[in-house]
Amino acid sequence: MRKIIYWVHASVDGFIDGPNGEFDWPAMGPELSAYSESLDKRVDTLLFGRAVWQMMVGFWPAAESMSDDPHVASFAPFWRATPKVVISRSYPGDDWTSQVIGAEQVAALKDRPGGDILLTGGASAAAALTGLGLIDEYHVAVHPVVLGGGRQLFTDPGQRRDLRLVDSRVVDGRVVVNHYQP
Repeated sequence: MRKIIYWVHASVDGFIDGPNGEFDWPAMGPELSAYSESLDKRVDTLLFGRAVWQMMVGFWPAAESMSDDPHVASFAPFWRATPKVVISRSYPGDDWTSQVIGAEQVAALKDRPGGDILLTGGASAAAALTGLGLIDEYHVAVHPVVLGGGRQLFTDPGQRRDLRLVDSRVVDGRVVVNHYQP
């Protein structure tokens, strides 16, 4: 069975974006980029909540023209080529969306043959899938910044979930990446 891997950037105070929705603080150095790319190699489907999707689709289709960052140059072709599924009850989809499904349909997506599925960012989608017991791995990159507000790493997942720390490492001399499993 395919695994769902949750990959997210968080601040030290547990937020995934700033008080005004800003996401300008994650620093993608070469080691963090390599870690991210190692996850990409395991997957054949990208999964997004609606809010993250709308941010992603506004940048990644033409990312190389907006940034000269090496991580952007590496990830953009992968993003464009990989099927993308959006979790939403009301989003109609767009030219880049392969499929729109409800959170309750993710189990069926997971049961299909293929590589693993990467859920990138997003608090609501992660909480919903955590509540349904569908996430197999959590990879949380904790950046050395205090945002003081924003969306929490997890909105209410419905109940307590104990996780087991599989690995923890410092990358680029500043970011701590923690890998957990249920």
